[in-house]
Amino acid sequence: MQIHSFPPIESNNSSILILGTMPGKASLHAQQYYAHPRNAFWKIISEILGINAVNSYEARTSSIVAARIALWDVLKSCTREGSLDSDIDNDSIIFNDFASFFNNHTHIHRVCFNGVKAEKLYMRHIQPCLRNSSNIKYICLPSTSPANAATSFDEKLKTWKAIAC
Repeated sequence: MQIHSFPPIESNNSSILILGTMPGKASLHAQQYYAHPRNAFWKIISEILGINAVNSYEARTSSIVAARIALWDVLKSCTREGSLDSDIDNDSIIFNDFASFFNNHTHIHRVCFNGVKAEKLYMRHIQPCLRNSSNIKYICLPSTSPANAATSFDEKLKTWKAIAC
């Protein structure tokens, strides 16, 4: 099934960009980033920013924008049957336009990846094509997906606190 990611959640003064790979089925159905009830993303972000994790989606996204955080995905579209990154058909991948994104978001100084797949795809296919990316710090964080059950919530939270530095 051909699927498409969402537009970025961002502002012109965003300084941190968090990148996932592609929204899962629950997120696509809800049309919200990280909508799966067992995905730890919003719980982690809420802990870091000191907001209520049960706030409305609009309130949570407004909070990350106010914290100068942008949220997006590496992929614009792909073919994937399930929700796992390992289900992505690599021959079907279309990447988001990061050259334009960074031209319009000149304050971005840190890119944080929500999982290894997002990092690998970006570093292999996007980063080598970008100009003026030498001032950007890249950090791979453990996936907040429920599929990453090997890493505890406390371990994820501890590592994810790097976005606040």
